[in-house]
Amino acid sequence: MGLISGARRLLRIDAWSYLNYKPIYSDALGMPNRRAFPEAQATWVPAEDERRLAAYKLLAAYDQNQAAELAEVGGDIHARERREFGDPSMLIDTVMAHVLGREQTITVPGAEHEGDGTADAEAAMDARVQELLRDWAEDEQLPMRLQQAERKAVSLGDGVYRLAWDPDKNRPTIRVHDPGFYFPVIGEDADGGDYPTRVHFAWELPEDPKRGLKARIRRITYELDWIRPATGSGVDQAGRAVRAPLPGVLPDGAAEGEEPPPPLTRGDFLNPDNGAIARQYAWNDQPSYVTCYLTDATWNIGDIKGPVDVDSLPLSAATFATRGDGEVLDHLDLLLDFIPVVHLPNTVPPAEEHWGQSSLAKVLQVLDELAGSDTDSSRASATTGSPMVGIWGKATTGSNTYQEVAPGMVWTLGEGGGMIAVDTSKNLAELRNHVHDLHDRAANVARIPAVALGTMDPSKVPSGYALQLSLGPLDALVSSMRLARDHKYALLLKMVQRLFLAGQHPDWAGVQPQPAKLTFGAYTPTDKQAVLEQVAAGRQAEVISLETAVRMLQDAGFPIEDAAQEIERIQSRSFDQAKALADATGDTGAVGDYLGLDLNPDPVAPTVVLPATPADQAAADAQAAGDPTATTDVTSGNGVPGQNRGNAS
Repeated sequence: MGLISGARRLLRIDAWSYLNYKPIYSDALGMPNRRAFPEAQATWVPAEDERRLAAYKLLAAYDQNQAAELAEVGGDIHARERREFGDPSMLIDTVMAHVLGREQTITVPGAEHEGDGTADAEAAMDARVQELLRDWAEDEQLPMRLQQAERKAVSLGDGVYRLAWDPDKNRPTIRVHDPGFYFPVIGEDADGGDYPTRVHFAWELPEDPKRGLKARIRRITYELDWIRPATGSGVDQAGRAVRAPLPGVLPDGAAEGEEPPPPLTRGDFLNPDNGAIARQYAWNDQPSYVTCYLTDATWNIGDIKGPVDVDSLPLSAATFATRGDGEVLDHLDLLLDFIPVVHLPNTVPPAEEHWGQSSLAKVLQVLDELAGSDTDSSRASATTGSPMVGIWGKATTGSNTYQEVAPGMVWTLGEGGGMIAVDTSKNLAELRNHVHDLHDRAANVARIPAVALGTMDPSKVPSGYALQLSLGPLDALVSSMRLARDHKYALLLKMVQRLFLAGQHPDWAGVQPQPAKLTFGAYTPTDKQAVLEQVAAGRQAEVISLETAVRMLQDAGFPIEDAAQEIERIQSRSFDQAKALADATGDTGAVGDYLGLDLNPDPVAPTVVLPATPADQAAADAQAAGDPTATTDVTSGNGVPGQNRGNAS
């Protein structure tokens, strides 16, 4: 951030200075208009956050087609006449759709190797974690949460996720918050890119006369701090619900006058070397001395006196919330060594900065010009459809003043009379051409080609190669925006795993957290026939592997749900390749593995034939004497009378 003083005004350069061209946002001191942005001027809002909150409101107004309405509040009396046709909203939806891709998949590297004979234990753990995370994502409706957060990030520049363990649902829950409620505490010497150790969510609650409630401020705080002695729910002298330290208990055999040790939470232990309290978390190899504390407090605005902000609100005047299980949320120990909050910037923040930038930032002035041209075009179309008519000559009725032109109207003109219509169609055509030029300019500045917006005629695309070249700026844009998100979603999935372990979910017993990531699907339009021809040619020339070929088809949109299963199906029918493998190796076991068949089954034991006993032989002789045509298998020990084994000779 920087301030440059001039003769008449201050030039302020920060993450939101792209809005300085609007008088409603930046006055002579570089600050937002108080009438238009009263929320940003609240006494409890830190000075460094005023421009950020005002920028969020202004960007949200563009998204909702209310930029003109907001400008009118700031004093522009003609702003209401401006047309807004939803171009900012369309731009936001398009960018968000391309960033997210066609689908979003949770993957754990190594899970695809399960069952292939290599690293079975590690691959089985990876596959187990991947399955559990996908089940959680389905239960929590993660795709919907992604849409909510990503729309905030693309339109406003920032999005915020908040995680919490829900004992009733027995799983971590994920919620999306407006970034205007998010107040991280970043020190003057701290790097804005580092994870903050203290985070506030704060907003004002309006007065409710029916319920007898005054205007209030609610603040939810997460803070990393040293592990303290155990506390319990109680009340103070004023009757407020607070957390109070539990009494210490002297151990057996303690000396007279010895002070009891501090009460510890289950699983904590006191380090005798430094006197600090340590805790062994299930996901750490070494004990930790840090935990996360949660505070949920409310203040009456009228009770706040003096120069305070969201980080310095006096706890002595606060009313603390109570959780459903009776725990008072006054520095409640969450038994976590991390803050379950993930800030999602839309773009890669500048060095030492914390905030992202809206996708509308670089095109706002073009959008304003487009709104003005749309307004002029609407006015010109009105005069073209209902043209102005001039009449001259001596009127026979004694009056030459006419107010309206209507269908079927007949005018009687006097001596030397005539009439003419003012043609404004040429002006309308020029305005419409100008509107098209502005659309192209906005698309170029936003790096979204016409083919991505769906405004290009497919018949005008000369070739697939030309299509790929036109998508070059969009590829760079999406790659940069996904880079800003990769680490954030990996961090979110890591927190989910740790919350499952902290909540002692039975399905996660014995599970070790694994690095997981959220993989975004393809976003560019593809020519499936061209991709299929490329894959076939590459396989025939043996320049790509079968795994790569299947992955290319999957990315192109072919209905392949599982790449590994598809490869197995293809190999099970590739008899020519199996024959070549047999000729090359002579190993029928390898050929069977390739085809998915068991070519070397275990041999079946032959039937044991026992020699005939004298009793069996005598029975056979007796039967033969009675019926010369009958034969008996004397080796079986059980002759079957009348069974003929051949023609009698």
